[in-house]
Amino acid sequence: MALFTTRSAAVYGIDAHLIDVEVDLHAAGSSRDFITVGMPDTAVRESRERIKSALLNSGFGYPAKPVTINLAPANVRKEGAGFDLPMAIGILGAMGVVQQSGTHLVVGELSLDGTLRPVRGALSVALCARACSIRNLIVPQENAAESAVVSDINVFGARHLAEVVSLLKDSSGSRRYEPPPAVETDCASAGMDLADVRGQTTAKRAMEVAAAGAHNLLMIGPPGSGKTMLAKRMPGILPPLTFEEALETTKIHSVAALLPKGAGLLRERPFRAPHHTTSDAGMIGGGSGNLRPGEVSLAHHGVLFLDELPEFPRNVLEILRQPLEDHVVTLARAAMTMTFPANFVLLGAMNPCRCGFYGDPTRECRCTGAEIQRYLGKISGPLLDRIDLHVEVSAVPYKELRGRESGMTSAHMRERVLAAREKQQRRGFYNASIPPAKLRDICALEESGERTLEMAVRRMGLSARAHDRILKVARTVADLDGVAGVSAKHIAEAVQYRTLDKGYWGS
Repeated sequence: MALFTTRSAAVYGIDAHLIDVEVDLHAAGSSRDFITVGMPDTAVRESRERIKSALLNSGFGYPAKPVTINLAPANVRKEGAGFDLPMAIGILGAMGVVQQSGTHLVVGELSLDGTLRPVRGALSVALCARACSIRNLIVPQENAAESAVVSDINVFGARHLAEVVSLLKDSSGSRRYEPPPAVETDCASAGMDLADVRGQTTAKRAMEVAAAGAHNLLMIGPPGSGKTMLAKRMPGILPPLTFEEALETTKIHSVAALLPKGAGLLRERPFRAPHHTTSDAGMIGGGSGNLRPGEVSLAHHGVLFLDELPEFPRNVLEILRQPLEDHVVTLARAAMTMTFPANFVLLGAMNPCRCGFYGDPTRECRCTGAEIQRYLGKISGPLLDRIDLHVEVSAVPYKELRGRESGMTSAHMRERVLAAREKQQRRGFYNASIPPAKLRDICALEESGERTLEMAVRRMGLSARAHDRILKVARTVADLDGVAGVSAKHIAEAVQYRTLDKGYWGS
């Protein structure tokens, strides 16, 4: 046998596409020839030496004929070392060692001794196998757990090239990978409980509203007031991931090679806190060659926390406007256009000025008026409009700091958030994402509420987008109260969370 085809997959963005690995052994030519065609990148071209050493060190030998490998379709670029294993199997098939592999999809990187190394995007590859009606998937053992979450396919984890050859010769005696039972985790039990935060009743209430309606939240206050501590406890009050959400979240982290070793389906909502030196590509994704997801996509179905918000470069903050509005990121390059999901809750934290003590009654601010305006001016009005709640987090008084009263726990608050979200799920979407066409019906106001909203819009000079945000937040407050109508008190609380528009940026 001189021609043999193996099936593999290539990851583009967060999805995988089927690739046929065609191997041909020529009768003429130098035995040293090893040609790979089909737009391979450097890692794929370098696989020649890894494959040759792996075959020899595993006892299979190496053909004394020129080898030509075609990765089809040939019009898309192939990246990564995941083609090592299917190319090696193709060579063995052309040598007659393996008789068939068409019923299996194979991915894996080879070490020089034939040991298999894990690859990124194994979950996407498993989904591709199911979509292409390929029932058997062979992956490195460390990728088996994430691949096995996909139903209707048989996943086989292998540690060595020899195991893969044995499996292809006779798969009847091979055991498919069975994932261990899922274990639910609780953020509060891991020491991340809101009860640990002393005082800050208003900020905790704002967090509850943000979690209940999937709203974005900005906290502003002096250093040491508890902003970061509050933000880190946000995942503990959010609802658990559904299976569909967990599958999509795991796929993104798998493609980014950020899954813990041997991990299966992610069960906790992601919490991403990039440093303020993050570039625009690091925030929304990009890179050379195959585009990779950025922080906004890694926070999909979770929380993106931006501490010291004004310290981020202005261009990095401005590129957040599209994902905050559309919940996706579209990256356009000359060779391709890629769309990544980016549906997250944005938490921002910042000081009121560069020194941190503007407006503090106990400590003197050393900043001039111009310095304060430059500091706050890094956050544009359009970006601020997309943040539903703005709340001041003042320094905690000594009595509250030393008091024994801990306030509501994360578990209790999570129950209230779950109850509010169940109401929203029956409407078909969370309150932060109410479409404009349904806003008036879902957020119908009583007469007193209408007057309160009109007064707030006129006095604070709010934009049309801020007006809509107030209605959505008021709807969430009403859901937390368990009532159907939106009254004046719900509007008043929602307006309270927009006072920073006037207190800092509107003056």
